Amino acid sequence: MMWLTWHQHRRQALFTLIGLAALAALMIPTGLSMRSTFTSLGLPDCVAKAGDAQLVPPGGETCNAALHQFHSQFGDLSSVGVLFLVLPLLVGLFWGAPLVAREVEQGTHRMVWTQGISRRRWALVKFGLVGSVTLAVAVVYGLGMSWWLAPLGQSGHPSRFDVLLFDMQGIAPIGYTVFAVALGVFAGTVWHKVLPAMAATLTGFVGVRIALTTLARPHYLPARILTYPVKGAVLQPNRTLGDWVQSFGVRDATGKLVAANSEIACSADATASGTTDCGAGLGIGPGAYNWQQYQPAGRFWLFQGIETGIFLALAGLLLYLAIRRIRRIA
Repeated sequence: MMWLTWHQHRRQALFTLIGLAALAALMIPTGLSMRSTFTSLGLPDCVAKAGDAQLVPPGGETCNAALHQFHSQFGDLSSVGVLFLVLPLLVGLFWGAPLVAREVEQGTHRMVWTQGISRRRWALVKFGLVGSVTLAVAVVYGLGMSWWLAPLGQSGHPSRFDVLLFDMQGIAPIGYTVFAVALGVFAGTVWHKVLPAMAATLTGFVGVRIALTTLARPHYLPARILTYPVKGAVLQPNRTLGDWVQSFGVRDATGKLVAANSEIACSADATASGTTDCGAGLGIGPGAYNWQQYQPAGRFWLFQGIETGIFLALAGLLLYLAIRRIRRIA
């Protein structure tokens, strides 16, 4: 049974290995180049000086120039990496969806299930082998992308919590990939043709991912609040931390938000009238302050674990339902 399963899926395994090799051919040279440039520009010292404080003095011209140069040179690579966001979905489409649907569509399931092999054993062997390969691919992909994006994350821009970067590194891709395969398997037990099963997998995967990303992820843990003064501000948020800033603006002395998505800093020796001039059009007066709602960068791996756990739980439920449905297939 193991040999038969491997024989059926060896072509898919070959294409998957070719895809990983192509990914490595891009990641390894550019990753080494980013690390070399990051060090040569002196950015490790700049990051070390900023430390882990939420508010720091404005950075010196040397650090600002180095960060700007690094982001200008390598910032676009994060956009290129977005192309690899579809890898978990592709694995689900081409590994998961045909697993059951192809057997039923071609009628080969009748021969297999009448040769002394129970449906349950057949499903466990097929799911186990494909699941093991899927898990290995997802681990290599997720941790490899984490290594590749590490210099950008250390510079704080873009944040590892970025809606796209979060999804393509760490352990979250493991959950996405296993879920995509499980969804494909389940779809194949409902729609007994490969193309409809693939279409259902595509629709379901994209729908669940969007729902969790936009509705659930911002609320995994309560957000924190950071405030710092408008008048005479000598500190600013530590951008190198890479916090996930969910909302920010300027509030007046009563706490009312008077300028959303804005940040104001008046000179340290500004008078009361000077402060008014600083934000006259916004109604800024004495007692106004900058306000920021954020998820700390230190929660990255915790959020990754929460999201991975959700998708693995969904995958387990789908595989359980798939095994139950297999028993009812004629």
